Order: sequence, then structure tokens, then C-alpha cells
Amino acid sequence: MGRPRQFNREGVLDKAIPVFWKHGFANTTLQHLEQATGVNKSGLYSEFKDKEDLFLASLQRYAQTRGAEILTAQPLGWGNIERFLRLGFGRDDDQRGCFAVNSMRELAGLSAEAQEIISSSQQKLTRLLIKNIEAEEPKLDASMIADVVLTYFHGFCIAQNLKSGKTSSERKIRNLMQVVRNL
Repeated sequence: MGRPRQFNREGVLDKAIPVFWKHGFANTTLQHLEQATGVNKSGLYSEFKDKEDLFLASLQRYAQTRGAEILTAQPLGWGNIERFLRLGFGRDDDQRGCFAVNSMRELAGLSAEAQEIISSSQQKLTRLLIKNIEAEEPKLDASMIADVVLTYFHGFCIAQNLKSGKTSSERKIRNLMQVVRNL
């Protein structure tokens, strides 16, 4: 009989996400993951088949826990969208932008399952953006505005990796919000 597991799956994922976020899937090593999670190789492999399985679980957890809480807050509307865009600032210097957006840069090297997780997450965000936009009764089609906002978010997240100043980034968000509020 094996020893009981000494870690929590969600806790491991929460510690693995920043590692994959910083290094990307291809450049993340097992040593990085062991160091960040505090779980040795055999412990990680007892829970996850391999590095890709851990990456997929991390990506799925991130997709389930980021963005939706902001975009479902009541009242729906422009305020939620503006708060969502601020997620693009990331958390710190190692976690700039958005983990899912940053992972899109590696799409050619990612499995179909990873691509599906990212695609499903983007579709969910689009639906939530549309609901918030519709609540504001814009003149233009809400799905068109949602496409613009999500495309902006992708570019904004990637640009955050350049470590541009927060003042400049705040100004860019305000400018976009001024434009979409008038659509």
C-alpha cells in the first residue's frame, strides 16, 4: 500500500500556473515544477501522467477561475468589462498579461487538447462580454463590440510582457472604454 498523498491537487495547480506562466510550456522543467509545488517527481507523476497533463490541468484551472468572476458580477455592464481588462496587468513581473493568452504564443507546439481549452475559454469570455455589453444597450451589435474588446485584451496582455508603465496601460484601457461606450 502506497503512502497517502501529502498535497492538494488544486494547491499544486495554483503553484504550477505561475511556473508555466513565466517559462511557457516548452521551457518549464520538472525541476521548476518540483521547486514551486514542493512535490517531488514521483508525487507529481502519481497525480499527473506527465508535464503536459499537469499543464493541461493548470490551464483548465486558470480558465475556470480567471475572468468569469468579474464578468458575472452584478450589475452587468461597462464597469465589469473595464475590471476584466485590468486582469491584463497580470499579477507581478513573472505573471504579466494572461496565462491563457501567453500560452497562445506556443499554440503550434501545444496539443489539440490545450488548444481546445484555450478556445473554449475564449468562447466563454466572449459570451460573458456580450452579456455585459447588451446590458448597456449599445447602438452596434454586442458581439461585434465583444470581438473588439477581446482582441484588444489579447494584444494588451502580450504588450504587458514588455513591462510598460501602469500609467500608460491605464490610459489605454480608459481610451478603449471611451470608444466602446460610444458604439
